[in-house]
Amino acid sequence: MNDRLPAGIAPVVNESGIEIQPLYTAADVAASGGDAMLGRPGEFPFTRGIHPMMYRKQPWTMRQYTGFGNAADTNARFKYLIANGQTGLNVAFDLPTQCGLASDYPLADGEVGRVCMAIDTLRDVEVAFEGIDLDRITVSLTINGSASILIAMYLAMAERRGFDVAKLRGTAQNDILKEFVGRGTWIYPVEPSLRFVGDTIEYCAKHAPKYSPVSVCGYHIRESGANPAQEMAYAFCIACAYADEVLKRGVPIDEFAGRLSFNFNIFGNLFEQVAKFRAGRGLWAKLVAERYGATKPGSMWLRMIAGGGGSGLTFEQPELNIVRGAYYALVSALSGAQTMALCCYDEAYTIPSEYAQRISLRTMQLLIEEIGLADTVDPLGGSYYVETLTNRMRSEMERIIAGVDARGGIVGLIASGEIQSQVSAQAYRRQRDLESGAYRKVGVNCYRTEDEEPDVEFHPYDEADARAQVARLAEVRCTRDGAAVERALEAVRRAAAEGSNTMPSIVEAVKAYASVGEITGALVSVVGRYREPVRFGE
Repeated sequence: MNDRLPAGIAPVVNESGIEIQPLYTAADVAASGGDAMLGRPGEFPFTRGIHPMMYRKQPWTMRQYTGFGNAADTNARFKYLIANGQTGLNVAFDLPTQCGLASDYPLADGEVGRVCMAIDTLRDVEVAFEGIDLDRITVSLTINGSASILIAMYLAMAERRGFDVAKLRGTAQNDILKEFVGRGTWIYPVEPSLRFVGDTIEYCAKHAPKYSPVSVCGYHIRESGANPAQEMAYAFCIACAYADEVLKRGVPIDEFAGRLSFNFNIFGNLFEQVAKFRAGRGLWAKLVAERYGATKPGSMWLRMIAGGGGSGLTFEQPELNIVRGAYYALVSALSGAQTMALCCYDEAYTIPSEYAQRISLRTMQLLIEEIGLADTVDPLGGSYYVETLTNRMRSEMERIIAGVDARGGIVGLIASGEIQSQVSAQAYRRQRDLESGAYRKVGVNCYRTEDEEPDVEFHPYDEADARAQVARLAEVRCTRDGAAVERALEAVRRAAAEGSNTMPSIVEAVKAYASVGEITGALVSVVGRYREPVRFGE
């Protein structure tokens, strides 16, 4: 029982399970661990930020998640956003592309270009980025199961346009382990999938050392039902699994750790979100230094993109999502994120309109130009509440990581379905709390407006666009060198069978205009497809 609460005042417990006191003092900071992990921004353990001056030197990158229909339409939206001040691109791919299916495969029917951009061959990638300066605008590829193929296409496209791949900056999500926990765009079994991620990290360390081939995505683990502390802890366990895979190939930690990045979620309590990121930065630095012996400061940086979480948005009263988005952007800035990808108010309904994306972009710009979020580093640092909560969140993350390690590690727990079962059970309980009103959501279970008709513009789906995409793929197949394609695909199969790095052969295959579906098929013919384990209850 909390003896600091007056009679009749109910306790408050945040989503991570930490009880919140009505008042914090210096004694609470000391009792939670003091300031041993605080330090200065730009110095180990980087709790206050990975750069000394943070946004005073350079504001966060603004990178809206964008992609729909075909490459030409998406290219037009890219250019619209850049013209309105966006400083990076975050590319969305349709479901067939994510699952390694060509647009003319029967399983792709009805999904080609429906929710995001369809990509079949290098030709589509060339169209998508036509006229975009890749030295000035960095690109993030939100792709996982077929990530090695899309990374190869992006690097090949950049090389053909005359960009120096050794200096090219950008990111691919390429976090297949979290796909087994949430979303589900997996293709291959767990172990081969882990190996293919390792192939991309090893390849980029040698050929594209400034490119980030993995963005470990706690975001979707959170969306799937994890609490904020679990989101960070499981992401770190997954990042360590990728590091272990690359280290056993003989690549030193300081040659690749600095190019690992992270994608995290923001919705819920502002202070809990800020504390989780401050805690996570210090904990990641400690893990990389102590567990792996990294010596370069950049190897220990928690470089992250953080924006609004889709689970925070509501179908009801969608205009409130504009307000939610502003708070999510505020959290991201207060937390020291390097990049923001802010959800749009209409995303609970549809692919965002230009208008909705412009509002989200202007929201991020307002924080810089009018609200003063770029003026000073770690503005909540020193708050008794925030420092205590940061220490408590770090301790909770450490407890979760220790539990994962004690049970054999994250790879085995994901392969068995144990992590999936746990977060799914939590998602079910959260939904029940939402329906009962125990978890309050404005406009959903409190302060409802029953007779209001939302005014949201729906993005149309045109089946003619899908047919045109299939026709473009057929044209590429007719004009490419078929013998060169088959030789390249055989090289992919051979690399997969021999256990050598598959990326060089995949790069050659995409240069020959082999399709995503064909290259995926070559890999599947060797390693097979994943079958999801089904577990019930927790």
